[in-house]
Amino acid sequence: MAASERMPARLSWPALALVVFWAVVLGAVSVAVIVLALLGAPPAPVAGGAATPSRAGAAPAGDNPAAATRARESGPGVAIAAPDAALTEPAPDYPGAVLPRIGPGGVAPRTLYAGGSDPKDRRPRLGLVLGGIGLSLAESRAAIDDLPAAVTLAFSPYAADPAPLLAAARARGHEILLSLPLEPQNYPLNDAGPETLLTGAPAAENERRLEWVLSRITGYAGTIGALDGLHGERFAAQTVNFTLLQRDLAQRGLFYIDPRPGAPPPSEIPGRAIDLVVDAPPSEAAISAALDQLAERALAHGSALGLADLPRPVTVARIAAWAGTLASHGLALVPASALIVMPPATAGKPEMVTHGE
Repeated sequence: MAASERMPARLSWPALALVVFWAVVLGAVSVAVIVLALLGAPPAPVAGGAATPSRAGAAPAGDNPAAATRARESGPGVAIAAPDAALTEPAPDYPGAVLPRIGPGGVAPRTLYAGGSDPKDRRPRLGLVLGGIGLSLAESRAAIDDLPAAVTLAFSPYAADPAPLLAAARARGHEILLSLPLEPQNYPLNDAGPETLLTGAPAAENERRLEWVLSRITGYAGTIGALDGLHGERFAAQTVNFTLLQRDLAQRGLFYIDPRPGAPPPSEIPGRAIDLVVDAPPSEAAISAALDQLAERALAHGSALGLADLPRPVTVARIAAWAGTLASHGLALVPASALIVMPPATAGKPEMVTHGE
């Protein structure tokens, strides 16, 4: 046999270089896999859109109710969780829009998006809701920046561009509510807007209007029946319509603040009535007197909840100054969610019902 037949054929230089290149690549991949296995790689995203928690240590909303509760109780000033796709569903009549719902694992928007409060603080508690956010960019931004994080902000569904304000409010730790346009006294002379829920409208029409309102923003913990100084008295006085509204909101995992001072607590949904409107009339002296009255009520009864209808500069200035004195009087300022009362039928029961069941 010839020598040329006994020896294997030599690789050409281009072929040899290609072999060496792939050997190096496969070696590097193997090392990376071993390192990641030792250190623990981050979990893959959940299909369908996972949560993006804004609080340290928070888990996706649909996976861990206990983590959501701990986030809520982490204290004032901690950023509110970003909107979670797991706590939304498509709005049937408005393609591309979404509605709130109770998510997998039983986590409700009223839990995940609640403002922080210290459950160990036993001082009398005060809550304050400031409405009209989103109608005036300058006034809304001043309220977000100048007021303590424990002040709850109610956004108007008619806000032209609420996204930047919502992001700023969450970053500052302000709990967010959505204002509902409900038929007020002296309607139609007083008109809350084109999508107002009306006592004389068919149930299907009111349902469509509510769907439009609820789809205007995302990431809110609850709702309030106050909008631009109107408080929905006529709608709330019609028992059947008001009960249906409460049930729909409750099934979506929200709470409801009744803006009518002295009204009984909502019967079908976690919530509370306002004790005092502090900016009617909106003069500096009247606002200061009303805020002092609210503090006195909290000292006498253990808690109190106030409402300021609009973020006027004088209102924001007086609230900011007043809030700075509360600690010296033995009072704690808390988000509205810290003062809600569960209805008798659901008190003490876990939130495990999804919307539509």
